[in-house]
Amino acid sequence: MTATDPTYLGRVSVVSGSTITVKLAESLSSGLAMIDGHTYRVGQVGSFVRIPLGYQDLYGVVAEIGASAAPQLAALVEVDTGRWMRVELAGEAIGERFERGLSQHPNVDDAVHIVTQKDLRRIYGGAEEDQVAVGTLSSAENIVVGLSLDALVTRHSAIVGSTGSGKSTTVASLLRSVVGSAESVATSGARVLLLDVHGEYSAALGDLAKTFSASPSPSEEPLFVPYWALEAGELLDFVAGGLSDNHLIAFTDKMQELKEKRLTVGALPGLDPQSLTVDSPVPFSLRQLWYDLIDFETTTFTGAQRDQPARETAGDPATLTAPRYTPHAMGAAGPYLNQAAKGIRRQLNLLRSRLLDRRYDFILHPGPWEPNLIGETAQDLDTLLAGWLGHARPITILDLSAVPSTVLVRLIGSILRIVYEALYWSREKTEGGVLRPLLVVMEEAHRYVSPDSGNVAGDIVKRIAKEGRKYGVGAMLVSQRPSEIDETVLSQCGTLIALRLSNPADRARVKGALPDNLSGLMDLLPVLRTGETIISGEAARLPVRCRVSLPPIDRLPRSSDPEVSAAWRTRRVAEGYDRMVASWRAQRTTTVVRDVAIERTAIDPSEQ
Repeated sequence: MTATDPTYLGRVSVVSGSTITVKLAESLSSGLAMIDGHTYRVGQVGSFVRIPLGYQDLYGVVAEIGASAAPQLAALVEVDTGRWMRVELAGEAIGERFERGLSQHPNVDDAVHIVTQKDLRRIYGGAEEDQVAVGTLSSAENIVVGLSLDALVTRHSAIVGSTGSGKSTTVASLLRSVVGSAESVATSGARVLLLDVHGEYSAALGDLAKTFSASPSPSEEPLFVPYWALEAGELLDFVAGGLSDNHLIAFTDKMQELKEKRLTVGALPGLDPQSLTVDSPVPFSLRQLWYDLIDFETTTFTGAQRDQPARETAGDPATLTAPRYTPHAMGAAGPYLNQAAKGIRRQLNLLRSRLLDRRYDFILHPGPWEPNLIGETAQDLDTLLAGWLGHARPITILDLSAVPSTVLVRLIGSILRIVYEALYWSREKTEGGVLRPLLVVMEEAHRYVSPDSGNVAGDIVKRIAKEGRKYGVGAMLVSQRPSEIDETVLSQCGTLIALRLSNPADRARVKGALPDNLSGLMDLLPVLRTGETIISGEAARLPVRCRVSLPPIDRLPRSSDPEVSAAWRTRRVAEGYDRMVASWRAQRTTTVVRDVAIERTAIDPSEQ
C-alpha cells in the first residue's frame, strides 16, 4: 500500500531522542512530486515529513540527506549507503490540533511520508486570529507561512543576516504583516517603536508610520529627548566626560539642588518631594548648573576675612557667559582663590562646549521640553510619550541617522529607558504595556548589546529581554553580526529569523541560540537566496525555510546598494563642493548654501 502512495518516502531505521534516521525507498526518485495538483520538493533539506502512528501523526524537519546521514554500521550491511535521511522531530498532531513537542516516539520500520498541503494546514492552523502571514514555504511555494503574533511580540525575536541578504526588506515586510494594511490603520491598536539607525524605513513604512528625526524633512517631526529624563550618571558622562568620585559629587549635589528648587516653583504630577533623587525625571537647567559651578570655581575673595567676592561682571547663564572676578594675586593683599573649589574647570568647559554644539540640540535643547533657568518647561513628558506612542498610526519610526556616533548609544539607551519605565509603571492603565503591548524593533543591535558594552542601552535591552514579557514590552533585535550580541539577550529571543549568513562565528552563535535541534538546517545559511529565511522558535509551529513576501515596489527600504556602473557612466555635474562642506559643518544632508551668487553648471574637466 505504501509503495504506491505518492507521499511515501521510506521507513524509520534508527530512533535517537528527537532525531530519527530514515532509509529511503528504492523506488523514490529525488526532485519534484505532484500530489493533488501541487508540487513538492522530495528529499530536500528543510522540507517536512510526517510519520503516522495510528490516530496520531508526528512531524519533523529534514536536516541531512546522503551517506553522512546513515547509521554507523550501515556500510557493513547495505550496498547503497547514500539513500539515508536524518530528521529532527518537532511536534505532533492529534485530530486537527497540532502541538510542539512529543508525547511518544516512532518505532523502527514506521513509514515516513511527505507533508502535503492538508498536513500543513493542520500545522499552521489556517487563518487563526493570532497568525500573521509572512511569506511562503521554500519547499512548497503555494503554502503560506504564518507566525504567531502573540509569541513573536511577547517572547521576543531576532532577525539576523549578512549585509545584502534582504534583512531590511524582511523587517519592513514583517512589520507590514504585523500591523495590518494601510486601510485598517484607523481601527488598529497595534503599537511598534522602530529605532532606525540608518534612516532606511521612512520610505518603506511612511503610510503606516509617524517619523521623528533629529534632522527632519518637511513630512517628519523633530526628535527630542530631554536630557533631564536621563539618569544623572549617564548624562554627566556625556556632557562632562569621565568624572572622579569627588567631581561627580560636585555635579550631582548641584543637580539635586536645582531639582529641589524646581519643585518650589510648582508641583509635578505624581512626584512626592520627599522621594526626589538626583535620577528623578525632574526638569532643571544645564545652563544654570554650569553657571553656578563655574561661578564657584572662579570666585576670588578680598577683605580681612577673605569673604568678600571680587566680582567685576555678573555674567549670564542664558548666554553661557561666565562671571568675571579680579584675578588672584600673590602675597597678603589678595584677591584670594576659593580654597573650596572642586577643580572641575575642564569638565565645565566641556559642558559649555556641548551646550554650544548644534549637533546635540535634540537632547540638550529639546524644544518645548527645554527648561528655563528655574526649571520650567512648556511641556512635560506626557506629551513626549503621547507623540511617540499615542498617535493614530501603529508604527513610530525614530530616525537616528543624523545623530552623532558619540552620543548614539547613549541616546538609544535613554529612549528605551524612558519608554520602558513609562510602560512598566503604567502597566495597570489602558495605555500601559499589558493592555496595549509594544514591540520595540532595534536595528544594528550589535552596536549596543555586545557582551562588553557596559552602557545604559545594553543594560535596558537586557532588562527588556528578561522581564519585558510580563509587562507587555517585546523586543525584536535586528543585526548583521549576531556573534557580537550578548549571548544572554540572544538566548531570550524565542523566535529566530535567520537570513543568509556567511561568517562562521555568526552561524555558530545562531546555532547555539536555536530553540530547536536544527544544526543541519542551519548549515543552509550560507546558500540562502536573498530574502529567504529560516524561521525557528516560539512563533513558528514548525521550523521552516521561508521566502518572505516583498513589500510593494514603492515601499522598499532605502537600503539598496549604489548602482556603480550606471553612476560612473553618467557625465559629472560639478555642483560645488561648498555645498558638500556646508552639509558637513551643519551635520544635515539637506543643508544648502544660500549665498551663492553664481549658479554652477556642468563643466568638463578637460576644458578647465
